[in-house]
Amino acid sequence: MTVWALIPVKARGRGKTRLAPALPPHERDRLVEAMLSRVIEAAAGAVDRTILLGPPRGALPFIFDDGDGLNAALENALAILSRGAPPDRLIVVAGDLPRLDAQDLRQLAALPACTLGIATDRHGTGTNALSLPLPKAAGFRFQYGTGSAELHRAAAETLGLNAVTITTSGLAKDIDEPADLADAEHLFALAN
Repeated sequence: MTVWALIPVKARGRGKTRLAPALPPHERDRLVEAMLSRVIEAAAGAVDRTILLGPPRGALPFIFDDGDGLNAALENALAILSRGAPPDRLIVVAGDLPRLDAQDLRQLAALPACTLGIATDRHGTGTNALSLPLPKAAGFRFQYGTGSAELHRAAAETLGLNAVTITTSGLAKDIDEPADLADAEHLFALAN
């Protein structure tokens, strides 16, 4: 079984603007890069291939984001990756998960066929990762935004897929608000 990871990433200088009250731009950029490195490292220990969605970073393969919004960019990337010889499973994972490790992603990779995994945020309402079985989920409609976990569950059901919630500390703890920064202190100290 082949499993790939797709990590959406914004251009340098454009990420984590909601952290502006707590961090100046250069520190936000360093934090974003440290978290992205952590997610890439976790993916390397759990999947066969890692691809970025957005501008290139290092030597990783990437799919350019055309700027029509995250959901449209993800649907375009899914269409591209579903052509030819797609993986058996595609894990879409946020790049701002400072506590993520390979075991978290292995849980998403090990789901049975025809089962879509939804890793929710710490509030249980947002989505920090999705595990899509291919080719069955090739037409999946991404619903990132307010209440995305429930919307993703409905999108899975539309395709006849069983949707399960995966909850781990590494998958739940994203960094969106200044109060979340405590979860990234171990990485941020390395980034300074």
